[in-house]
Amino acid sequence: MIRNAVITDQTEVAVLLYNALHEIAEKLTGGNTHEEVLAGLRHWFSQPGNRLSYENCLIAEQDGRPVGVIVLYHGNEANRLDAPIVTYLRKLHGDASIILEKEADDDEYYIDTLSVHPDYSGKGIGSALIQKAEEQCQMLGYHKIAILADMSNTRALSLYKHRGYIHDYTITLVGEPFAHLSKTFMT
Repeated sequence: MIRNAVITDQTEVAVLLYNALHEIAEKLTGGNTHEEVLAGLRHWFSQPGNRLSYENCLIAEQDGRPVGVIVLYHGNEANRLDAPIVTYLRKLHGDASIILEKEADDDEYYIDTLSVHPDYSGKGIGSALIQKAEEQCQMLGYHKIAILADMSNTRALSLYKHRGYIHDYTITLVGEPFAHLSKTFMT
């Protein structure tokens, strides 16, 4: 079953987000240890108005618990959604120059993160979450959806290409190359 996320999903979703985001999760939370990063992810997930908020998440639920998550927002909302995180990180590090790289283009519905628990991998949950994201994109009247994938993650790249996503360009995040893949819907 795919459903909207709720605040009480925070414990399971924090683990899923960390599994997908790795160094990006450390950067977003300012955490140095595994537990600090998980605590930061739980915090941001439970707060409205930021990129990792439950408001922007769909959950795949099986056996009564979240086993997959997809984080979605429109690219033109990225700066607003990143603002509370940037403010926090600047204060935490005492560095007013901290910024977050813009991942989403202004003309796209953006899949920020997709993660499936390893015990449920290969069971179509990621595909189901992407399908639901594409349906939501079209329902909201958007014509383009996009995602970034680590260039070394051949399994993810294959999944997105199989679903009709095109590799438009490559960007660098946390020093690593990521493929920007997009799919356009006819009006």
